[in-house]
Amino acid sequence: MPPPDAKSRLAYIDWMRGLACVLMFQTHCYDSWLGGAARQSRFFMYSQLGGTFPAPLFLFLAGISFALVTQKLYQKNLPPAQIARATIRRGAEIFAFGLLFRVQEYAISWGWAPKSDLLRVDILNTIGLSMMLMGVVCWMVLSAGALTREKTEGAPCLATTRREDTAILFASAASTALLISLLTPLLWTTWRPRWLPWPLESYINGVHNLGTPQPWLFPVFPWTAFAFAGLAVGFILQSPWSRAREARTFFSLGAIGVVLIEVSRWLDASPRQLYPVYDYWHTSPDFFLIRVGMLLLILAGSYAWCRWVVGKWVVGKWTAGHWAFSPLIELGQASLLVYWVHIEFVYGRVSILPKHAQSVRTASLGLLTIFLAMLALAMIRTRTKGWMKGRRVDIRSWLRPSAART
Repeated sequence: MPPPDAKSRLAYIDWMRGLACVLMFQTHCYDSWLGGAARQSRFFMYSQLGGTFPAPLFLFLAGISFALVTQKLYQKNLPPAQIARATIRRGAEIFAFGLLFRVQEYAISWGWAPKSDLLRVDILNTIGLSMMLMGVVCWMVLSAGALTREKTEGAPCLATTRREDTAILFASAASTALLISLLTPLLWTTWRPRWLPWPLESYINGVHNLGTPQPWLFPVFPWTAFAFAGLAVGFILQSPWSRAREARTFFSLGAIGVVLIEVSRWLDASPRQLYPVYDYWHTSPDFFLIRVGMLLLILAGSYAWCRWVVGKWVVGKWTAGHWAFSPLIELGQASLLVYWVHIEFVYGRVSILPKHAQSVRTASLGLLTIFLAMLALAMIRTRTKGWMKGRRVDIRSWLRPSAART
């Protein structure tokens, strides 16, 4: 079966981002609004457990998207330095958005938010920093490959060169993810860089200004490991072999996810531990493995949903296609905007419900309101963006009618 077109193939990325948004909404809404006995209930516990997925999902998908962009630029035969500039610049933009978001939050919360909140390491900061780090790693690999070929006599086949570089990029991304995961327990405990000012140390282990690493922050260790894991998966998905065998590739990744989950459980149950301080839920490489395993299962499930359930049955075979409307894809296409906006209506001064005072029923109605409002906002954003793009083309054609006619 020929691979589907690029737009259909990438629907699963937007769908997964939309899923991350929904999980984020429910986590934030119940955390902000539930109060009294509801806050001590099993329901609240499971809602917050679901909140452990959005951040890894966003970072994992950032890595996959980064691989797709890098591979696209590489196939245009752009030099490694130019690819690095383009990708690192985008990471710097996201990082700047993260800093701007903190300034906005501080300004809105003027009078009761501490100044230290301006330097809090949040998810946008980490996504941007992860993208810059991935750009550096890809630049090093591609530059080293180009330098090696310059010193080697003869010109190798272009297809062979690209396969070799992609394989090295995959190995480098996977190794970096594993290294970050393995170093995390030490950098949170016995190897803590206490000699650094706390705003810098916080990017390493999330210490903030509280003296000890905080699990509610998003430092490089361990969170950037999820971005590099996504980068490795993205290079797998971009290989010619995988593109020609898409369904097999995604289901194989799902099977690998099951293996990683079982390996994680086996390692956690082992009486031997490598680290002087073992914290399964926050720093352990075992928990990193089980999270990556679950991400791979979600990836396979998202692909299956978008490829077969959302697809169409035409002339006796499945072809790629879309439903006329997919709420999760809509949210996924505007994930940065809905993340930015919903925070104020859940945690901010303009919260639509009084905080820490609601029952499960009332908080759930608030969650539904937030979901519908953010869905409407995402739809307005995507449709306005498409309209403006079309208008720019019309304006250029009007200003240069001779060029349009040719």
